[in-house]
Amino acid sequence: MTATTTPYAGLTAPSTARRLLTAPTTGPLAALLIACVFFSFSTDQFLTGGNFSLIVQQVMVVGTLAIGQTLIILTAGIDLSCGAVMAFGSIMMARMAAEGSLPPLLAIGLGLLVCAGFGLLNGVLTEKVPLPPFIVTLGMLNVAFALTHIYSEEQTVTELPGPLTALGGTFPLGHTDITYGSLVTIALFLLFAYALSGTGWGRHVYALGNSVEAARLNGVRTSRLTIGVYTVAGLLYGVAALLLVSRTGVGDPQAGQTDNLDSITAVVIGGTSLFGGRGSVLGTFIGVLIVGVFRNGLQLMGVASIYQTLITGVLVILAVTVDQISRKRAR
Repeated sequence: MTATTTPYAGLTAPSTARRLLTAPTTGPLAALLIACVFFSFSTDQFLTGGNFSLIVQQVMVVGTLAIGQTLIILTAGIDLSCGAVMAFGSIMMARMAAEGSLPPLLAIGLGLLVCAGFGLLNGVLTEKVPLPPFIVTLGMLNVAFALTHIYSEEQTVTELPGPLTALGGTFPLGHTDITYGSLVTIALFLLFAYALSGTGWGRHVYALGNSVEAARLNGVRTSRLTIGVYTVAGLLYGVAALLLVSRTGVGDPQAGQTDNLDSITAVVIGGTSLFGGRGSVLGTFIGVLIVGVFRNGLQLMGVASIYQTLITGVLVILAVTVDQISRKRAR
């Protein structure tokens, strides 16, 4: 009995390999691996469990912001207010809980709701007025920044109750201490990776970013979806506020001033298109790690922080250039 072959045998592997090579996350993942190899040879301290845990701790706040930023950018929007909204949420939680005006858990809940309210307002102004997302969120950045300094009276809030700092606690994993906040961030990445890839809501988000009119003609309630995306993003900024307070142990009115740009940087480096409809939360996770690895590795090498900023800027330009080239080839 002889084996038979079909004319289509062997076609699956090349097509799969081609999809992997052209996937938006392939380039960022390769960059992350190359960076890890480079820094592992450049400094003995890099390739340790404790240092990798530190990297995740350092990026967990921006990473959580970047999840919300990813959702918005996938709809072809942008949010410049995320860092300021997070700072206001963190000050609200810290001050209400520290002064005893509210129980700590209620203060956390109210802070989350306020951040979600900022997101809701961004969505309504963007969709119902309508105004460009850049203008709306630029204005909201200034509003949240001013409210943070007015409410805090320019004072850092200290002596926070236990529930606000609980996520900053650690547990041992082998010889490495892992923070609970890091697990929260990773869990959120997994949750929204599934939401975007495995649910109708996620497919509608991509459709909205590709073409609003086409999505509307296919029955997507585009207005409601846009407002919902901005609201969910605002809620994520509230979670980031809690992670910030738990990591630093204080409510700092100066916090988050560059985190809006850092979150956009992570999203873009992770392969999400600024024009919407293309990208993933997984790519954002890789982008966050790239930023964290570069800053950590360069710091271990003794490179001045200004050069870390320079290299991050170059990475952003390269990422956007690659996105533009890939979009032109796809046409």
